[in-house]
Amino acid sequence: MTYLFFVDIFKIYRKFMKSNFPHIRKENIDILQINIGYKCNQACKHCHVNSSPYRTEMMSDEIIKLIPKIISKFKIKTLDITGGAPELHPQFKNLILSLRDEKVDIIDRCNLTIFFEKGYEDLPYFLAKNNITITASLPCYEKDNVEKQRGFGVFDKSINAIKILNQLGYGKKKNELQLNLVYNPINPILPPPQDKLENDYKKILYDKYKITFNKLFTITNMPINRYADFLRRTNQLENYYDLLRNNFNHNNLKNLMCKKTLSVDWQGSIYDCDFNQQIKLKSGKGPKTLFDLVNYSSPFDYDIAANNHCFACTAGSGSSCGGSLS
Repeated sequence: MTYLFFVDIFKIYRKFMKSNFPHIRKENIDILQINIGYKCNQACKHCHVNSSPYRTEMMSDEIIKLIPKIISKFKIKTLDITGGAPELHPQFKNLILSLRDEKVDIIDRCNLTIFFEKGYEDLPYFLAKNNITITASLPCYEKDNVEKQRGFGVFDKSINAIKILNQLGYGKKKNELQLNLVYNPINPILPPPQDKLENDYKKILYDKYKITFNKLFTITNMPINRYADFLRRTNQLENYYDLLRNNFNHNNLKNLMCKKTLSVDWQGSIYDCDFNQQIKLKSGKGPKTLFDLVNYSSPFDYDIAANNHCFACTAGSGSSCGGSLS
């Protein structure tokens, strides 16, 4: 009995670790995504970062000061600031203000409830004044589903936060302040078609709460860290990997976000994407840290580090930090 148990465990381990994900390479970089700290005022079940109010990791001021130099040198089009709750970093506002003279779009990966934490009540006004795009998680338009995933009281706070943002001009028109929402499944399934779900979100949220937003991004849950632990405890991890592999869509390879993105962790280390960052999976070539990147002059043309979790980005309609790929 014990022997068979270990044989089964070994088979599962070998299946997960032996990857046959296609070969992909880096291209010219358009997006710099920085995780400036793991501390968060929430502790969502699906969080691939394992963020919580008890995390203390924060990007140093020395590293923060390199960001404008990198953006200027490589003519980065988009700075994607994430966490944790990135707004909890003491230098969050100063970083944004230091980029006023750069032609770069800035995204704040916001959980919305941060607006109601003591000392952060002015955040919506700061973000609006500096024309920051807000991409906010709202994994369902139903209260019970959201709170199963994100915690008690989160849904009502999120709705109230969107109302505040709407009053400031967010989520109204295509060419004005942008408010995008993020959906990810509660169960280990693939997201439904993005366009149809966006229409449902817009209709239901407006009819019930009179709130509006610009776009809905559907993201496939990544089987790493906290979400992988949940799947493992509920004996669903192997089936979920099978689901991702069986729905592999070759057409999504050309649009993978990792091709044009550099992901930087709180210590300044560079990865191909935020998911690789969380499992410490690095490319064999390319710049290793933000300090290397300051003096980097070689082409961004090298192998991207990939493993079985990458099938989450290519399954079905595809998945990225900007929603579906096809």
